[in-house]
Amino acid sequence: MTEPQRYTIPSLEAFLESALLAGGADVPSANAATRAMMHASTIGVDSHGVRLLPYYLGVVASGEVNGHPQIEVLRGEGSTAVLDADGAIGHYACYRAMEEAVDIARTQGVGAVTIKHMSHMGAAGAYAKWAAEQGFIGMLVANSDAAVRLFDGRDAFHGTSPIAIGAPVPGQRPWLMDMATSAIPQNRVLLYRSLGLTLPENVAVDEKGLHTTDPYAARTLSPIGGEQGYKGAALAGLVEILSSPLTGMSLSTELVPMYGKPSTGAPRDMGGFALAINPAAFIGTEVYGAIITRYLASIRAAVPAEDATGKPMAPGDREWKVEDERRIKGVPVDPDSEKAFAELAEKYGLTPPAKA
Repeated sequence: MTEPQRYTIPSLEAFLESALLAGGADVPSANAATRAMMHASTIGVDSHGVRLLPYYLGVVASGEVNGHPQIEVLRGEGSTAVLDADGAIGHYACYRAMEEAVDIARTQGVGAVTIKHMSHMGAAGAYAKWAAEQGFIGMLVANSDAAVRLFDGRDAFHGTSPIAIGAPVPGQRPWLMDMATSAIPQNRVLLYRSLGLTLPENVAVDEKGLHTTDPYAARTLSPIGGEQGYKGAALAGLVEILSSPLTGMSLSTELVPMYGKPSTGAPRDMGGFALAINPAAFIGTEVYGAIITRYLASIRAAVPAEDATGKPMAPGDREWKVEDERRIKGVPVDPDSEKAFAELAEKYGLTPPAKA
C-alpha cells in the first residue's frame, strides 16, 4: 500500500477554516471545527480529523447542523450549568461547554455542564486537553447514534460513547485519555475502507453477528473488552446516562444516524457532559503538581515485559510522539480526502493545502 501524501499543518488549518466559512458556517463554528479536526489529525487520530471536512460541510448545507447557532448557557444551582447548542456543530458546542465548566470551577472548585441540541463533536480529547492546558482536570463525554452492540448482542445499541479526560502536568503536555467504549470508532471502519486495510480481530461483526475483519462487511462494532466486553458495554451505559437522561436528549437508538442516509435537514439533537475540576480547590497546585509529575515519571520508568514491543507509556505519550513527528513531516491525508479537497478548492475558489 502506498503511503498517504503528507500536507503542512498551517495550510491544512487555513484550508479547513476557509472551506467551512465558504460552506455556510460562521466564524466561531468554523474555528472550533478546524481546531478539533487538526487536534485529531496532528496526534494521529486520523479517523476524526481532516477527512471529516466533507461530512461537516454536507450537514451544514442540509441544515442538519446550524451553521450560525445562538448558543445559550443557563447557570444552575451551585457549580452546574446547561448549555443549549441550538443545533451547533459539536466542536463549537463542546469547546464552549468546557470553557463554561472551567470558568465555574475557578470559583466553585468543580464545574459541571450538560450539553443539549448538538451534533457530532469529533475527537473528545480536544476539549479535555484544552481544559488541562488551563490547569484543570477536564472530562467530556457524549452519546451518538447506535453503532455498537451490547455484550452478547447482535444489533447496534449504544453509540461509540467516547470518554476523554485530560489532567495538567507542570512543565509537560497533559496526561490525556481519549477512548471510545467500542473496540474501535466507527470512523476507523470508513478510514480502513479508504486505505484498503483489514480490520483487527474481534472489533466488529457482520449482519449475522459474526466477527469479521472485512471493513465492508462490518455492520456493527463490538464493545471494548473482548471476552470481557460487558465492561465496555457498561462504560457505554455510563456515557449514555450522562448524555441522555441527564440532558433530556435522545437515547443513542433514537438519534438520527450520522451515516448511511441522505440528510433530511433534521437536527441530530445529541447530548453531552463536560466536567472541570480545579486541583487548587482540593489539595493546592504545588502538591498536585509534584505528585502527578512523580506518578508519570514512575510509569515511564516501569520495567517492560520481556515480549513487549516498547516501554510503558502514560496516556497521551503516544499522541505527543506522533504530534512531534507530524509537525515536522506534515499530516498524512488519505486518497479519498485528497480528491475531496481538490473538488472543494475548485468549488469555492480556495487555495488547496500544500504538500509537505
